[in-house]
Amino acid sequence: MMTVETVLKVRLARRDGQSVRGIAKKYRLSRNTVRKYLRGDEVEPRYQRQQQVKPKLGPFLAELEQLLAEDLERPVRERRNALMLFEELQRRGYQGAYNSVCRHAKAWKAERRAISDVFIPLRFEPAEAFQFDWGEETLIIGGRTTKVSIAHLRLCHSRLPICVAYLRQSLEMVMDAHRQAFSFFGGVCRRGIYDNMKTVVSKILLGKERTFNPRFLAMASHYLFEPVACTPAAGWEKGQVENQVGLARTRFFSQRRRFEDMAEVNEFLLSECLAWAKTHPHPEDSTRTIWEVWEQEERPRLIQMDLAFDGFVEREVRVSTTSLVAFDRNHYSVDAARAKRTAQVRAYADRVVVLSGGQVVGEHGRQFGRDKTIYNPWHYLPVLERKPGALRNGAPFQDWDLPAPIQTVWSELKERPGGDREFVDLLNAIKTHGCEAVEKAASEAIVLGAVSFDVIFNLLSRQTEAPPASSTEQLPEHLTLRHLPLADCSRYDRLLEGGSHAS
Repeated sequence: MMTVETVLKVRLARRDGQSVRGIAKKYRLSRNTVRKYLRGDEVEPRYQRQQQVKPKLGPFLAELEQLLAEDLERPVRERRNALMLFEELQRRGYQGAYNSVCRHAKAWKAERRAISDVFIPLRFEPAEAFQFDWGEETLIIGGRTTKVSIAHLRLCHSRLPICVAYLRQSLEMVMDAHRQAFSFFGGVCRRGIYDNMKTVVSKILLGKERTFNPRFLAMASHYLFEPVACTPAAGWEKGQVENQVGLARTRFFSQRRRFEDMAEVNEFLLSECLAWAKTHPHPEDSTRTIWEVWEQEERPRLIQMDLAFDGFVEREVRVSTTSLVAFDRNHYSVDAARAKRTAQVRAYADRVVVLSGGQVVGEHGRQFGRDKTIYNPWHYLPVLERKPGALRNGAPFQDWDLPAPIQTVWSELKERPGGDREFVDLLNAIKTHGCEAVEKAASEAIVLGAVSFDVIFNLLSRQTEAPPASSTEQLPEHLTLRHLPLADCSRYDRLLEGGSHAS
């Protein structure tokens, strides 16, 4: 085989005056080969077969190309790879090698590669746009393997990233992620680029036209940015955040990490995003880091945000006879006075607020499991006034975290007749005077050995009695009392002797 070294020897021998015939004989080459490398400018021999001989694959080429053509009509996930095509041909009688099938399939696909596979680099001005997308990771949280959704936002000019972890991909999580991201970025861009998420895009119309969720549009109107949805199946239109999803998976979650709770997950993500931005060079300006480009060019041009958007999703529900409302497969207690009425549940990313008649009648930390019931015992206090016996076995009062002195009072009162009602009166006193004052009075009653509501209420009253006002006025000297009056009880004694009136 002709090599570059042999070409060099042939050309040097000709330079030294040797004949073509002598060179061919010396290096065992044909004279035509010697003349080819002496006359032309080619000094790196390349061999390219004009026609590929396929003695075993040849009879099956038509079938292989038919299989490849059928795959083009299928979705990408359902297309067969080279190994599956090879096995299909084997079932039809093919006895050749796998590599022959693989080479022909690769060449056939290369000839038909669509122009849509070619991308155009995008460039954005400072504060022009940000991109949003979801990613999913599997973590160990609180000792349990948990699938976590991570909201990714990225400034398109400076490439500053932020990641926020949630247990859902619902609309309230999207709005909360924007709130945290804009606070982290120090402002808002003029446009936001999204894919066609069902939580955000209600209907896909012609071209770039979309019908967005009204609540999402309210958030965009509050922050003054224009939402733009990508063309379906055109992820390259938000390629930066698509790459960020892969970056986070590779850099942050290359191993199965353990966390105590979601708060620790988000602290970890924030620190990693900051470390990445402060150490990684900007792709278009290697002399500066991503953080420096953000500080110097993009941050001053962001739209300033004075007030965060109240990012909740509201649903109308009915309060049950047990003073519970159902939301997201869980139940939450509300004020018992609102039982059997309609109410509005405002779901945030981290809490659930229930309103009725324009007033807040219940607020709880949000639960993400199912079939859980979350009670606030104070919601049932009006019912206890009529049914004090429910204190003993009522579900809302199990494991009630009351101060230790009040727990001690309850343990003594429930052994007495009428003790349930006394303890309900004590609970009402907590709502009136405050838990700290009642706890202090209960401690004093326990020390005195007189545990009852009357004693505790008396001690409470002493705490709240106003001290006598000290007189700051100075009396004139002639009105100042010089001799203290003496009490004369003799007249009363004469009355006790009976008979006559005292004169």
